[in-house]
Amino acid sequence: MKKVSLDVWIQLLGMISVLAGLIFVGLELQQSQRIAVAAQQQDRAAITNDIINAFYEVDVDFQYTYFERDFSYELSTEEIAYRNAIHKAWFLYENDFYQYGQGLMDESTWQAKLNGIQQIYNYCDVRNIYNSRAQIFSLEFRNIVNSLPDNCLN
Repeated sequence: MKKVSLDVWIQLLGMISVLAGLIFVGLELQQSQRIAVAAQQQDRAAITNDIINAFYEVDVDFQYTYFERDFSYELSTEEIAYRNAIHKAWFLYENDFYQYGQGLMDESTWQAKLNGIQQIYNYCDVRNIYNSRAQIFSLEFRNIVNSLPDNCLN
């Protein structure tokens, strides 16, 4: 058997170190990209919340105005605030789902979010808000929501 010189072992160790470094850099880049995309998703949710806040300020119902294009509704200020808050909650939970899916939220926090989703999903008086929004949610998020117990079927 041939004896391998110390120089060969040092070169091999150096190559393995370089390869490990490249793998590490690749993983870091992948994680950075995932965080950047999640930040973009969160920014879009924040912009939409700002839009809903503008509706709040002028006492306008987001659902009737934006989704239904009905400008002749009659709701109290409190009803408008409630309905607009439900829209904001759906934007928040959709973003939370995305963050969780990217591994940026721990399991116990996600379970708490699921409880909140189930709660507003079962506010039967505003189920129409979910129904009109469902078509623009991701299929994965809709599947999560639709797997929850539905107290509004009765």
